[in-house]
Parts: sequence; C-alpha cells; structure tokens
Amino acid sequence: MAKAEKELAEIKTKKVKMTPSEAIVETLVKEGVTHISGILGSAFMDLLDLLPTAGIRFIGVRHEQSAAHMEDAYTRVSGIAGVVIGQNGPGITNMVTSVAAANQAHTPMVVISPSAGTPTVGWDGFQECDQVSVFKAITKETVRVTHPGRVADCLRTAFRIAYAERGPVLFDIPRDYFYGEVEDVILEPHQYRVDNRGCGSLEQIDQAVDLIASAKNPVIISGRGVVDSDGIEAVKEIADHLTIPVAVSYMHNDAFPANEPLAVGPIGYMGSKAAMNTLKDADVVLAIGTRLSVFGTLPCYDIDYFPKKAKIIQIDINPRNIARTHPVEIGIIGDAKAASVEIAKRLKEKVPNKQFNSERMARVTNEKEQWDKELVDLAMVEGNPINPRRALLELTKVLPENAIVTTDIGNVSSTANAYLKFNSGSQHVAALTFGNTGFAYPSALGAKLANPNSPVVAIVGDGAWGMSLHEVSTAVEENIPVVACVFNNNAWCAEKKNQVDFYNNRFVGADIQNPDFAEVARSMGAQGISVDKAEDVGPAILQAIKSNKPTVIDIQVDGTQLAPPFRKDALKMPTRLLPKYAHLDHKNW
Repeated sequence: MAKAEKELAEIKTKKVKMTPSEAIVETLVKEGVTHISGILGSAFMDLLDLLPTAGIRFIGVRHEQSAAHMEDAYTRVSGIAGVVIGQNGPGITNMVTSVAAANQAHTPMVVISPSAGTPTVGWDGFQECDQVSVFKAITKETVRVTHPGRVADCLRTAFRIAYAERGPVLFDIPRDYFYGEVEDVILEPHQYRVDNRGCGSLEQIDQAVDLIASAKNPVIISGRGVVDSDGIEAVKEIADHLTIPVAVSYMHNDAFPANEPLAVGPIGYMGSKAAMNTLKDADVVLAIGTRLSVFGTLPCYDIDYFPKKAKIIQIDINPRNIARTHPVEIGIIGDAKAASVEIAKRLKEKVPNKQFNSERMARVTNEKEQWDKELVDLAMVEGNPINPRRALLELTKVLPENAIVTTDIGNVSSTANAYLKFNSGSQHVAALTFGNTGFAYPSALGAKLANPNSPVVAIVGDGAWGMSLHEVSTAVEENIPVVACVFNNNAWCAEKKNQVDFYNNRFVGADIQNPDFAEVARSMGAQGISVDKAEDVGPAILQAIKSNKPTVIDIQVDGTQLAPPFRKDALKMPTRLLPKYAHLDHKNW
C-alpha cells in the first residue's frame, strides 16, 4: 500500500473527539440524508442546531403524523430511507399511525426518538413515555441507545435494519445523551450494511423457468419490489419472450408500464376487470416482488379472480412474505430485479426463439378494450354536480407523462385505482393496506422533495382532507408546489356506502359540513380553485401544474354515486334481538 493510501486509511479508522449530536449528524450525512421532517422540540435542540451547517434541511410540519407520511413517500420515490424526528412523548407518539402505515408498506425509515432524560426515567416526568414499547409492534426494530458513546453505532444499526428488513426502525435516545464528548469513527455505509442479496437459489430459478415454459396460461403479477429494485425492464423481457400478460399488485399501478400491450392493469379493490379476468384462468402465476396480501387479492366486482389451483412462483426479498397468504409451488428469496434478470436469461436459453402467442394476445387486447370502454361509460353517467368517475377520467387525461400521483383512502380515492395508468416506476404512491386517511397530501409533499422535476398530484377525499389541509401551510412555507385535488361530496362516503347497502340508508356520522376549501387554501397563502363542471377539471389541473405553486382544487362531486364497499367480505346484514331495536333488523325493513 502506498504511503498516501495508508495515511488515508488511518484517517478513516482514527477515532475523533466529538459530541454525540455531532456523531449522529455526521452519520446522517454519510447516509445521504438531505432533510429531516418533524416538529422542533427542546429534547433534540442540540442536534437541530447542527443541521444547517451539515447541509441537512429541517422541514417543520404542522402535525408529526404528516412527517412520517412525507418520508414514506420520499423513500418510495427516491429509494433513500427517510428520517423523522419529534419531541419526546407526544411528539413521537403523534407519529404512531404514519409509522405503522410505513411499516405495512415495507418502507425503510429511521425515527429519531428522543426520550425522557435518564436521571428522571420512571418518575412520570413531563412528556415521559416508554416510546420503545409503543413502537415495538409497528416497526422492524427498536434500537435503544444505552450509552452516549454508542450513538453512532446504534444509528448505523437502525439504518442497517431499515434497509435490510424494508421498514421503519425506532432510534430511541435519552435526551441527555445528545450532550458530552465521545470518541468515534464515522463509517461509510458500505462498511456496516449490504443491500445486494442477489437473485436467490439458482436451482429454484431453474425450476421456475421449467414451470413457466410449460404453462398453458401463465400470468405475471408485478409488485412494489419490482419498482424498488428498478426491475421493470427485466419483467418486460420475461413477458415479451413468451407473450405472458402482466398484472400489477394492489395500488402499485406503476409496477409495469400501462402502455405495454401485455399490461392488463391492477388487481385488488377497484382494480382492473381485464387483470382479474385474465388472472382467474391462470395455471401458473409468477408473482415478483409482491407479498400477495389478503386484501389485495380479495374478490372484487363479484369476480373471485385469484386462481385456487394455479401453481404460484413467488419472488420476494423477505422470506417472511413467501407463502404467507397463498401456498406456493416455488419460493425464491431474492431481489426482484436480480431474480427476473436471471429468469429471463435462462428462459431464453431454454426457449431460444421468442414465442408469440396470438390467441393469448388477442384475449388480452379484447379484455382491455372492454374494460376501458366500461370505465368511460361509467364515467359519462351524469352526476350532480360531477360524477366522481368523470372527474377522475378528466384528471387522467391531462396528467403529464412524468406525473407522480398520491392517493388516499376513501370512496373516490380508491376508485382512482381503476383509472390511474403509469408508464414508469415510482409514479404511484398509495396508502396501501394500513388504510388510514390523511395520507395523500403529506405524501405528495415527500414525493415532490424526492423528485422536484415531476408534477405531483394528490387525490384526496374531503374527509381525508380535513386531516391533512393544515399541511398546506407547510407547502407554502417550504415552497413545495404540489396539487391537491379534493373530491368534495360532503360525506365519509366509503363508510356511507356500507350504510346504504347494509343499514337501509340510516346515516350516522357519515355526513360532514365543509368550508370552501379553495377559499381556505387562499387564506393559507396557496392557490385555491373551485370546480363544479366536469369540463373544468382538466384545465384546472393544468393551470395548477403550470403555476408551480401549492394549489388546492375543490372539486364538487356527487355523493350518491358510490363505489362498492371496501369490506363486503366482513359485513353482515344487521340482526337485532332486543324488542327496542326490532325495527332496525333487516328482516323488518
């Protein structure tokens, strides 16, 4: 080793005296962290003071729940683990819902969690809470700093687990541990974590290739893992070589290009009938980078589409997800892209000539044409004032090719699953199966931070908007120009639909009274646009995107034109046994 190289190596391994706050911040810099979201607090003020000099932007939100939703989306779009922070006690517990959502979404994230100071733990002091216990069930791991000298080591552990197990990790540090002196080395990420897991067992991949090559009706399901690993092109190679239709998993409409002839759209609630009708006849299912969640494979439109006798090949980076919900013929523990590349390569070796199946292609084309026509026909039914499907149709017509769309939970937001089409990965950021409202708008802010050059549009119901409109102030203050499309039907319509179908139109708690959301937006310093005609939806969205300013579009939609209930499988017609409630029994309607 040359003298200069030796000296550099010694510098990199030489311990340096610093404060614990400095050790934490320097570790964040090495991890490529460019911003942290949260609300300032005295517990971490010593660390906060270092961020501007370190080049880390602090984004102050209006509610800590929004911070983790922002970083969830930031990570999904950028691939870099998001970081959130808040005051010990209520500041951190305010993040429970959004961290739980990120956990179910398999999104790497580090929650810097200042906790009560060690001299007073157990005395029920001001803002004291056992945060580790609170977060144990909703994170991949809780890492507790046991000594100030281990702050960097514990933070490295948090990042290592967040990336390795694909989910949030709590980094809990007593508030007095930010102070003092430590001697440590700030390591490079490659020195303490490895992300590449390869393609998995070659023997199982060979078995998968044999099964795919011999299938009569193979279908591919492409999931979030394909997006995260940048594996879409490899999936296309497999599909094109044998004319295999490709569906995308629930609420991951960007996991395969919609403009590809073999793309049949999303499965799951309010997905594509083309995808469901194609999948139900499959004899082999190649599920790549998807856990095949229970909710994401339930019957929809009265189509019990997930095949019961098909042989399933499931590829997932996490062995816990394989065969968790559906029995598999072959399970492959590996990176979605690496495994797909290897399958494509070996498939071409086994079947050298591209096999174009004209009959299969014709069926795919026919199913898609029928479904597209049905979507338009449903949208063109008159509404008062606007059919929500028509508003979604007009929105999708004008979205730029590179637009990112975030979607909330709710009747209209979920109906968007049928209409949204993307031709590249990391364009669809949805609330997924944790199913909490108030997700889409803060997520839009995070997506815009990750990709400032792409327009970002949030699809939000008016109920969910009540949980997130305060972050318009954050968008204005931080100059994050996202477009919120608020579908205003003056009700919690996903639940209202249950009361229509199961409770004889008895509405309790379903109707809500809204202000003029456009006017509220203007009072907060954003643009506000009101729309009550279908033909004005598209121009309003284009105007908002062109302005490059935070914008809220209040779209008045018909509250009686509702999608099917979310949990039709979990609801029953009401039976009442006490005479007092007999009139509410479904037999007496």
